[in-house]
Amino acid sequence: MSSTVAEIDVRTIAPYERHAQLFARFDALQTGEAFVIVNDHNPVPLHMQLEGRAPGQVAWTYLQQGPDLWRVQIGKQAASKHGVEGSCCSGGACG
Repeated sequence: MSSTVAEIDVRTIAPYERHAQLFARFDALQTGEAFVIVNDHNPVPLHMQLEGRAPGQVAWTYLQQGPDLWRVQIGKQAASKHGVEGSCCSGGACG
C-alpha cells in the first residue's frame, strides 16, 4: 500500500515534542507514503489525534504489538467522502 519514508524511534524524542513532530511528519507525507514509529506503549491517543486532524486519511497498521515494543506504520491515504464524520454523507444523507 504505502512507501515507507522513515522509521522514527519516538522514545528518543522529548515527550512534549513527540506529537507535534509526528503531526508535522504526517502532514508532509504524500498520498501513499508512510513512516514507522517505534514506541514503548500502544500509541492510541496519537491515532485518535491524527484521525481528528485528517479524517479518513490515516492508514494505521500495527507491525508489532507489545508488550514492551510497539511498531506502527502510519500512512496517508486519499480521504473518502463516504462515511467520514462531518461530511454530507456521514448520516447517510447523500444518495
